[in-house]
Amino acid sequence: MARSESRYERIYAVIRRIPAGQVATYGQIAELAGLPGHARQVGYALYALSAHSRVPWHRVVNARGRLSLGTVVPEGDVEQRIRLEIEGVQFDADDRIALERYQWHPPR
Repeated sequence: MARSESRYERIYAVIRRIPAGQVATYGQIAELAGLPGHARQVGYALYALSAHSRVPWHRVVNARGRLSLGTVVPEGDVEQRIRLEIEGVQFDADDRIALERYQWHPPR
């Protein structure tokens, strides 16, 4: 169990770096956390967060720029969209985020 907690902490550390008004994908976070190919692990880590967590979980989206269900809080997809819109992230008519505009690219 300690091993997955360590993974989760690495994932949370990456998510905490995502600036307001930007998003990152599950796969991108996995890669940056040293877990390439383990995007689902990011989802599990987010699901394990408490509703009062300070990790900005709402900035994590899927590879198509869509919100994924099964988030941290009840009706999380609505909450996630509201939080992102407050930060200036816009959605298109298909409820997608333009990753080419809003995806976070950390300095190397």
